[in-house]
Amino acid sequence: MSTEKKKVALAFSGGLDTSYCVKYLSEVLDLDVYTVTVNTGGFDEKELKEIEERAIKLGSKGHETAEETDDYYKSCIRYLIYGNVLKNGTYPLSVSAERVCQAMAVAKFAKKIGADFVAHGSTGAGNDQVRFDMIFNIMIPDIKIITPIRDNRLSREEEIEFLKKRGVEYSYEKAKYSINKGLWGTSIGGKETLTSDQALPEAAYPTQLTKYKPEKVSLLFEHGELVGIDSHRFFNPVDAIQKLYEIASPYAIGRDIHVGDTIIGIKGRVGFEASAPIIIIKAHHALEKHVLTKWQLYWKDNLASWYGNWLHEGQFLDPVMRNIEKFMEDTQKTVNGRVDVLLSPYHFSIIGIESRHDLMNSEFGNYGEMNNAWTGEDVKGFSKIFGNQAMIYHKVNAIRNIEGDE
Repeated sequence: MSTEKKKVALAFSGGLDTSYCVKYLSEVLDLDVYTVTVNTGGFDEKELKEIEERAIKLGSKGHETAEETDDYYKSCIRYLIYGNVLKNGTYPLSVSAERVCQAMAVAKFAKKIGADFVAHGSTGAGNDQVRFDMIFNIMIPDIKIITPIRDNRLSREEEIEFLKKRGVEYSYEKAKYSINKGLWGTSIGGKETLTSDQALPEAAYPTQLTKYKPEKVSLLFEHGELVGIDSHRFFNPVDAIQKLYEIASPYAIGRDIHVGDTIIGIKGRVGFEASAPIIIIKAHHALEKHVLTKWQLYWKDNLASWYGNWLHEGQFLDPVMRNIEKFMEDTQKTVNGRVDVLLSPYHFSIIGIESRHDLMNSEFGNYGEMNNAWTGEDVKGFSKIFGNQAMIYHKVNAIRNIEGDE
């Protein structure tokens, strides 16, 4: 009779929740735990090594790092830039975009090792549980999902006590704030974000204000992608994003608290710092306003808003997302040019743009001053025709109102 234990693939970040999961899955459920850390731009090599060592020390039978940063950008982030996506006009989808990418990588890992189960450390009160579960149900429907934190309805204090009883020290101070760092921003959750009226303290933000003197940076876009900063061009837009973080984050730019509707129907708050994403989106949008037509902007804004919300709710694998991506990519053909941005403490502003595709062209006229491509008589006729149907409507209904026939 075989005594071989069943395997579980665990999405492992090295934080409190996933540390608890390793111990619980191996010692309480008696499973062989295999951990995978999906890097989406939030960890350097030293941190990844430390995470691997922690996983093995906690009891993982084998650990793997899935390097997904480039694919995360190509398959997801660039469309968030094309669409200027800010959830509720505020949040650049730092975590929501990242989670679907991570979930897909974990699903592939589970299939590769022949796992009987797949596990993640989500709680029962947030969006991540839905995102992970949904991706797993689509990609690996025959592998059962285990969620120890959600299933046992644990508080962070209870997790710490569980680990301490098994010889794993984890300080309450370290667990005070939940921080998730990735290529498209860092989220911060703490006691203040559980309220409606409190702000995160300065110390809660991972990057502190260290730059005070204003500085101008020039961002170069080609087909909607950031490819250069000042005089330096980048082969990979990921490198350009990371360089912009290096320049802008010390100004403490891109901080805010997002308030939104969760997938499960409750309101939630989360703090974040995302200097590079916020600057890139605002700069990209400024360039688009110069080079795209009114109706290109209109339809792209509508589709991008819907796309961002559907991504936020974990529906990345819905085929309609690929359809919208095709449209957004097509709109970027003329989104080429330079955007100048002024950085200062806690703030940035768009100075202006330069593009060979700029539709604000004096050859055709200067707004509010001079017209070159039409005459005053042209405008008189156009205005009469353009408002013709509304004029007819009001004439007809004004007559009926006088006669009392409403």
